[in-house]
Amino acid sequence: MYLERAEAETIIERFVAVVRSKNASPTWSDVRTALLDFDRAGLRGLVQDLYTASKDNQAFLHARLGLGHDQLQPFKACISNWICPDVMNNQPISVSKAKKAIADYKKAIGRPEGMAELSIFYCEEAFGFLESCSMEDESYFAALIRMYGRSLEFVSSLPPAERATYIERLDKLRSRGRRIGWGVEEELNSLWYAAALDQGE
Repeated sequence: MYLERAEAETIIERFVAVVRSKNASPTWSDVRTALLDFDRAGLRGLVQDLYTASKDNQAFLHARLGLGHDQLQPFKACISNWICPDVMNNQPISVSKAKKAIADYKKAIGRPEGMAELSIFYCEEAFGFLESCSMEDESYFAALIRMYGRSLEFVSSLPPAERATYIERLDKLRSRGRRIGWGVEEELNSLWYAAALDQGE
């Protein structure tokens, strides 16, 4: 009697587990298990399908595998498209999508010099946009200031011998702050002096 009850409970537990797995959203664990059924050719075909599915996937794989002469270009193009759009053609602004390009690069390979380059490029594009048109979106300015701070952090993580060019670009950005108001110059100066990058040269 006890064994029959134990077997019944085991069957119920398995049934509940199956139901839960059917209803729950798939996770990486589920994908990993499914991939075990693929042979080498099947995996290659899957990667090829993912590659052709979107330009984001192509940029990710090129960066991860070290392919092409400029692996940062597609990420820069995405940043420029969203943070410095052509407003005359009603192209939208999206800080989150511009930042996602940097996050995508970080997931793909995330080299420190690449992170420094993309974050500074974001700031340069944002300044170019602000200098060319009237903009009064506080969140845009706040995102720019935060990205400048992140840029300083990324450059600080580089070996001293590799910082010079980045420091020069960050210094130029700081001086451009006075042209756009909103207290940007003061905020960038505060971040610049706190990082003290110029003192390490």
